[in-house]
Amino acid sequence: MFGYVTPYKPELKIKDYELFKAYYCGLCHSIKELYGNIPRMSLNYDMTFLAILLSGLEEQKDDFIPFKCGIHPLKKRARILDCNALSYSAHMNVALTYYKYIDDKNDDKTLKSYIGSTVFNKYLNKYMFRYNELYLDIFYHLKELDNLEGDASILSMDELSHNFNIIIAKIMSFYSSNSSEKEVLYSLGYNLGKWIYILDALDDLKKDMENQKFNALNFLYNKDNKSYEEFFLQIKEKAEFLLLSCSSQCVLSLNKLNLKKNKELIYNVIEFGLMDKMQNVLKGVEINDKSI
Repeated sequence: MFGYVTPYKPELKIKDYELFKAYYCGLCHSIKELYGNIPRMSLNYDMTFLAILLSGLEEQKDDFIPFKCGIHPLKKRARILDCNALSYSAHMNVALTYYKYIDDKNDDKTLKSYIGSTVFNKYLNKYMFRYNELYLDIFYHLKELDNLEGDASILSMDELSHNFNIIIAKIMSFYSSNSSEKEVLYSLGYNLGKWIYILDALDDLKKDMENQKFNALNFLYNKDNKSYEEFFLQIKEKAEFLLLSCSSQCVLSLNKLNLKKNKELIYNVIEFGLMDKMQNVLKGVEINDKSI
């Protein structure tokens, strides 16, 4: 469900695009230092944005270091040296990957999900003492989300997405020790979580309908069991309204934060990146590449 929160390159200055890549590589190295090489394969855009945002709230200047990347050995690379925001985002990257495997295991019961959940459970336990309360919270709301999906008494996207929205809100706000800042981050995370949930449902709509899997949009709004082609045309306007409402609330929350660095990059992601992903999915372009 992750990998949609990215910059929009045509509106991004070269220095900010390089900054995004430096954070991405920094997060990759942070995961390696904390957990080893295997979890690096779970690296995604969304946790990179989390690191950029949380780091942007801090006074500390970023330090860059040149390095050689095994995947891109011929290109010059620079990464952000490990900092608190990167370490936290690395922990959250691993935690969310574990819970994604758990969700897949419950839904699809594939061998990959069984192996993935077993492997990542060991990684999660390594630092459980630091984030036990948060991890228990995430697990609780994922269970609640699973219980509600398919419940005939659920009538709105607000009800259905609520638990997922809380997960993103808690992850985004847990890091801050400033109460007012924490409140704004919670609001930003809640609306961003709802945006991700709806866009992911729209992006996966065709595949889910073909495989007869649960899909939030199909469940809530396709009461006449229309074909994918008919239903997609019907739901586009509704989905666009919901997505625009969420993204506008994200901007309002972002305006309340005292960003000390990374401001242009952060606003590019929220103002242009979300819009670009939304427009692509509304055009029927499936977002297959949800990580670099």
